[in-house]
Amino acid sequence: MITKPILFQKLTDAEINEIVKRDTVVIIPAATLEDHGPHLPVDTDVVIAEAICRELALKIPEQVVLMPCINIGYSPHHIDGPGTVTIEWDTFINYCKDITRSLIHHGFRRLLFVNAHGSNHPVLDMAARLTNVENPEARCALVSWWNLKKVQQAVQAFRESEITGHGCELETSLYLAIEPEAVNMNLAVKDYTHPRSAHFWADLVGQSSDPEAGNPVNLNEYWSTVSETGVWGDATVATREKGEIILAAASDELCEIVEEFLARPIRERVARQGFTPKYAKY
Repeated sequence: MITKPILFQKLTDAEINEIVKRDTVVIIPAATLEDHGPHLPVDTDVVIAEAICRELALKIPEQVVLMPCINIGYSPHHIDGPGTVTIEWDTFINYCKDITRSLIHHGFRRLLFVNAHGSNHPVLDMAARLTNVENPEARCALVSWWNLKKVQQAVQAFRESEITGHGCELETSLYLAIEPEAVNMNLAVKDYTHPRSAHFWADLVGQSSDPEAGNPVNLNEYWSTVSETGVWGDATVATREKGEIILAAASDELCEIVEEFLARPIRERVARQGFTPKYAKY
């Protein structure tokens, strides 16, 4: 019986060959390095992604293999903030595809990106889609931790801030639960300076305090134009306890996702044109 997480980078070639004989899900954390306000390190997204995935791997070690975190992602809109490192969108997509293609080549058939950086989501979605198109014998999926229903429900129960978004109550609470000595709460701020209206608003967990709010319009602007401090929300109300609640909720729902993923059949493609295309691209 496996009692500790299976870390891909610690496996020998023989162990990898044994693991691919059974059905497992490869968990690929993804994040980036970018400014997170005056109180948090630039590795905030990386630390959060690694911790959530580690909790998942601790809960169901026999069902998952944990990859190292993709720790530099797509974040050009944060480049005005000191410490932000970004990769071109197409380079990032191809990089992620190279990872999934390598894993599939070695025999893994179920891959799950677990994302902790907002602007990674669309490019990771494209990387996952292309992985599936180019490798029909395997499946690649994506989830960002703030979109998990259990997380959203947990946050709704304890949130004190009007807005959550970046370096906020949620991200600060998570860092406090993971590595509290790296957080300087003396420098934590509340920053609600970005312009908001009925359709131009955003919240990390998709919750608006405005009863007149409509569906939010996606608008990704340079961060220096929408935040005076790099924070989007109220970091001053963050606590370790809130972070622990989020970690538990996220890892619990990820366990459910893994179990569903493992139960989901990988079906063969069916050509329905009545003939085999001579120059099929896909």
